[in-house]
Amino acid sequence: MNEQPSTTGRLYGVGLGPGDPSLMTVRAVEVITAADVVAYHSARHGRSIARTIAERHLRPDHIEEQLVYPVTTETTDHPGGYRGAMEEFYEEAAARLAVHLDAGRTVAVLAEGDPLFYSSYMHMHKRLADRYPTEVIPGVTSVSAAAARLGEPLVEGEEVLTILPGTLPEEELTARLASTDSAVVMKLGRTFPAVRGALESAGRLADARYVERATMPGERTGLLADVDPASVPYFSVAVLPSRVDAAPAASGRGEVVVVGLGPAGPLWLTPQARGELAAAEDIVGYSTYVDRVPVRPGQRRHPSDNKVESERAEFALDLARQGRRVAVVSSGDPGVFAMATAVLEVASEDPYREVPVRVLPGMTAAHAAASRAGAPLGHDYAVVSLSDRLKPWEVIAERLRSAAAADLVLALYNPGSRSRVWQVGKARDLLLEHRPANTPVVLGRDVGGPEENVRIVRLGELVPEQVDMRTILIVGSTQTRTVRRGPGGGEEIVWTPRRYPER
Repeated sequence: MNEQPSTTGRLYGVGLGPGDPSLMTVRAVEVITAADVVAYHSARHGRSIARTIAERHLRPDHIEEQLVYPVTTETTDHPGGYRGAMEEFYEEAAARLAVHLDAGRTVAVLAEGDPLFYSSYMHMHKRLADRYPTEVIPGVTSVSAAAARLGEPLVEGEEVLTILPGTLPEEELTARLASTDSAVVMKLGRTFPAVRGALESAGRLADARYVERATMPGERTGLLADVDPASVPYFSVAVLPSRVDAAPAASGRGEVVVVGLGPAGPLWLTPQARGELAAAEDIVGYSTYVDRVPVRPGQRRHPSDNKVESERAEFALDLARQGRRVAVVSSGDPGVFAMATAVLEVASEDPYREVPVRVLPGMTAAHAAASRAGAPLGHDYAVVSLSDRLKPWEVIAERLRSAAAADLVLALYNPGSRSRVWQVGKARDLLLEHRPANTPVVLGRDVGGPEENVRIVRLGELVPEQVDMRTILIVGSTQTRTVRRGPGGGEEIVWTPRRYPER
């Protein structure tokens, strides 16, 4: 409530609920019946759903202000286009109401649903509430009404509900629908084909429900996939109910999705990856990475040791052969020294050739560390693992020499562990044969995590004992530059120019 000492009238934004007059609140009825002026919006045909809902509470001596939209979905010749026409309309409508308020009259602006939830009232509120005493009466939203009419929970426990306007671009809708637990898409009508396409692309169409004119005459509910697009009015919503206790999709065929988690927590996870993790029946992976996936009711988790990639892949593929939807999780990008190769290697052999396998990319450790330091990967670069567990050191050394001779920036993965303590020193000495000692080296440890530490040192000063398995190294080329910037030159950044000098 916005209280201001004044002799003017009071403005009310009155939520009427989703359509059934019996769902109006007692407070809404009190305000309407006591108001001097009742205002409501309508299209040019003159019919107002808001007025119809509140009609039984209107008095013969009420002053009615019908606020008629100049346009709804049609085109306009207004010089400012649709937005310009609507802004002008809201200014004029607010001015009309201000005349009553200045005269000391109480004005109730009717709004279907809730006044501050996708409602035209908010445009009056923004223009008038700072000038007049104002109170907003909340109402039952169409979201709550739709869930009630479906008889299905919207969200449970720690699930997240996302509310979207159907007017968003289809690709944006797809990304948001893929990454959330539950959702409601508003403003269907002409947007229905794009919303349906987004649900299908996000793999959520089978779960989607349709509610039309909830609590109103002509109400209709059902599976969204069965709805004729030509029959969908504006007053309808798409609903993705809670996934808790939901039956698995009856695909009849299991699959394995190898999911890149990025280098650290949820901020580095793509919407597509988030959606696949939520949809999976089984989570398979190295225990440290499985722990990064939120626990979901009904979802089975299968953590294992870091040195059993092939066994883990075979286990996941066996689950998929049983019809399970399996997510194999991997840090960073699963195709960069990670589980995608292990899964595809096993999946290329009998009896797993027919099992569907998909790989979802993730933010790599190299890109994450580079972003913290500046832009050291701004030109050509090579990615090399220093682990000699799966390839001889001689091969690693030869690749380092070749990349260094080609003057490539180097991103060095798996630099050391408890059982591998000498590779970083060997790599440093080898690279010093081709690079000056002052070549910048980025040391990125636990980037994005609680123990993140990113430093820039010089190649000749690189101390192997300061590097562990959770650290990635980015070694600059002869063209890589560093500079100190910011207040007092306290920040050192590093970048590699995109233009290479001609020889």
